[in-house]
Amino acid sequence: WVWGTVAQNYSLNLALEGSAGALLLVAAAGVVFPLRERHDSEPDPLDEFDAPAVALKLKPRSGPIVVKVEYLIAEQNVEVFLDLMRERRHVHSRVGARRWTLQRNLQQPHQWTEAFQTPTWTDYLRLNHRLTTEDKELDEQIFRLHAGELPPQMTLWIERPTSPTGKADRSTSYFPRH
Repeated sequence: WVWGTVAQNYSLNLALEGSAGALLLVAAAGVVFPLRERHDSEPDPLDEFDAPAVALKLKPRSGPIVVKVEYLIAEQNVEVFLDLMRERRHVHSRVGARRWTLQRNLQQPHQWTEAFQTPTWTDYLRLNHRLTTEDKELDEQIFRLHAGELPPQMTLWIERPTSPTGKADRSTSYFPRH
């Protein structure tokens, strides 16, 4: 609105020259006074992620994708494991995971399952590219608590609704006991 007022009260040439000069001044100020400098202490994204092989042909919009990671945790490490998993939940929420849960097997209490979801296959790939070296260090701390002979096992699932498209599932989860 400033340049419109200048054009109306003075001349169009003066308004155009003034706006061009202001643009150059702001660009020069951006070079001299950058908004933010990158510090070495800031985390770097990981560049080492390779997409896992899958047996199904997935499209970029296929999904939702459910990720499950199985851990075997000794009883004496449970509290440390839970503290680290709280951090991991925060990390995964930051990079795009949804519906993160941690489950403990009732028959085999040393077995834990971490599960989370991404809306699409592309979102899953992006999530992994957003992880930083600090996030990788957290993963390594968690993996060191794993008591199995093999590393924690990760499996990928695609969620498929069983109800007809566009219709809510009308089944009931209440079954009275007599």
